[in-house]
Amino acid sequence: MAKSTYSPAVNRYSDSVGYQNCGKSGLKLPRISLGLWHNFGDVDNADEALKMIQLAFDHGITHFDLANNYGTPFGSAEANFGKILKAHFAGYRDEMIISSKAGHIMWDGPYGDGGSRKYLMASLEQSLKRMQLDYVDIFYSHRYDPNTPLEETMRALSDMVKQGKALYIGISKYPTEVAREAYRILRENGTPCLINQDRYNIFTRDIEKNVLPSAEENGVGFIAFSPLAQGMLSDKYLNGIPENSRAAHSYGFLQKSQLTPDKIEKISQLNEIAKVRKQTLAQMALAWCLHKPEVNSVIIGTSSVKQLQDNINALKNSTFTNDELWRIGELGQ
Repeated sequence: MAKSTYSPAVNRYSDSVGYQNCGKSGLKLPRISLGLWHNFGDVDNADEALKMIQLAFDHGITHFDLANNYGTPFGSAEANFGKILKAHFAGYRDEMIISSKAGHIMWDGPYGDGGSRKYLMASLEQSLKRMQLDYVDIFYSHRYDPNTPLEETMRALSDMVKQGKALYIGISKYPTEVAREAYRILRENGTPCLINQDRYNIFTRDIEKNVLPSAEENGVGFIAFSPLAQGMLSDKYLNGIPENSRAAHSYGFLQKSQLTPDKIEKISQLNEIAKVRKQTLAQMALAWCLHKPEVNSVIIGTSSVKQLQDNINALKNSTFTNDELWRIGELGQ
């Protein structure tokens, strides 16, 4: 492999996306984090993947969010990210926050899914090997497993920290009351929960009732994924469903049935608000997720350098009037 010629932008912190403390910890997260769920696997454009990571870092995006099963095939996003780190970011590891997770299906058999100690510990070891790292900064239980005692899952997370293989631990997509109990167990283990990751966008606001208040009460940070509602909160569907869009394929998370005439009308009205703000709908939707101080960061997934730059530009106008918040809130119902 040729020696890297990449040198990060010298103004990456003075002219950055900005940072916020994660909950009541001392760890600062960039307001925008880069997720590697899609577009970083073996089936994707490796050159574009590298350019996106470099552009992100040049803008002060220090947090890169992965999971054991990200990429096609499973694990390829971590493996490709590891190659990029070794070839182009060898001297910058300590400037990065690298997170991974386990909880969804990863390999065949009874030990390749869920929240057991067996699965979580094996997953972390595999992730470290794929990324060629000694530790991750954050390791999450990717989802609650009702078939495993919560104490077992939390003990495994705590032991990862005590073994020096994760600096912090978090949970993702946990029911509110289970999350409260997880926070308690982790505190008692001496490894408090750093962060909770869940879905949050203009059309998905249930977490405002319980998840965000509970996290704040327990000093836990919050990071949002799916800020664009799988692309609904963009101009992609204003004029129908494009053939190459997620909604056009039955296997995607976004289904045609979700794009009802009423929903498309709401998207159109939201787009008009964004125009007045001199933003795209996607930019407004990203900025909106950050209007609540409990939301420390938003994870974006991008397929090109251009899309990434457009998302970063959302922060050029991240304040909202009370009237804008009310109108957006009404349309998000």
